[in-house]
Amino acid sequence: MKIAFFDTKPYDKVTFTPIAKDMGIEIKYFDEKLTKETADLAKGYDASCSFVNDNVTAEAVQTLKDVGVKVMLLRCAGFDSVDLKKAKELDMPVLRVPAYSPSSVAEFAVGLLQAVNRKIHIGYNRTQEFNFSIDGLLGRDLRGKTAGVIGTGKIGKVLIEILNGFGMNIIAYDLYPDKSSGIKYVDMDTLYKESDVISLHTPLTPENKHMINKDSIAKMKDDVFLINTARGGLVKTEDLIEALENGKFAGVGLDVCEQEGEYFFEDKSDKPEKDETLKKLLSFDNLILTGHQAFFTKEATDAIAEITLNNFVNYLKDGDVTNEVNRFLDSIK
Repeated sequence: MKIAFFDTKPYDKVTFTPIAKDMGIEIKYFDEKLTKETADLAKGYDASCSFVNDNVTAEAVQTLKDVGVKVMLLRCAGFDSVDLKKAKELDMPVLRVPAYSPSSVAEFAVGLLQAVNRKIHIGYNRTQEFNFSIDGLLGRDLRGKTAGVIGTGKIGKVLIEILNGFGMNIIAYDLYPDKSSGIKYVDMDTLYKESDVISLHTPLTPENKHMINKDSIAKMKDDVFLINTARGGLVKTEDLIEALENGKFAGVGLDVCEQEGEYFFEDKSDKPEKDETLKKLLSFDNLILTGHQAFFTKEATDAIAEITLNNFVNYLKDGDVTNEVNRFLDSIK
């Protein structure tokens, strides 16, 4: 049982290697991202294993099939990095990790909210220079405010539990609402209109790409907080920047963005030329951008390794496709 492991980071080896050894799995770690140019590195392996910023186009999927890969493993919950139509056409299973630690992402979303609300990042930067003035750091109580949660899967539900503990009023939108949950669902326009805080927890699909755009932002309250720990493509960056320039948002907390592909999970501090859009985002005091780290807890990384490798073994031994992405998509249509 052999896996070609792409876009490897040091912490991947720490979590995956001992579990793989115990399960009798051989892993070849590649630093390269999985793309159409690198897919042939998987020749001789039973599976590829890729992450959120790999670019598994139709050509890449075809190459994986041609070199003998039997199954594609995603060590993440999101699946927008893969051409699923092509994978389905070639009968190539794509197995993901649907729920590794919902708490890790939900807790991080709350951390971003509190940071931009209470201006913790600005206060920290000041004290590093022995400036202990709190002028300009005024925040707001969250108790009694309304939080709009878009996407009520496992992560969204944990976030709702946490925000209920803050004493917030919760409203939510989901294309497939869980009517047995007791969650108060509203239509999207109502959520935009009534929310003091909006947090995104939905997969990226062609239908919801750029759901946060000039039109939807115009429907929001002035001084709203926006949090995105889901996928960068849910937000149209140019429209977000324009709204920030116009003072629309009280604060924005992003762990993802459209421009992350080249930068996130890498140290680009010595690169002379920086992406102009990222530079613009980072120029706003009321915006925090982190590098797709919401998932990054010990509990989550351990669970990702275990579930990914179990997906692999169960498929090879029994043809088990419980966590197959196209099967998931078919089930909600």
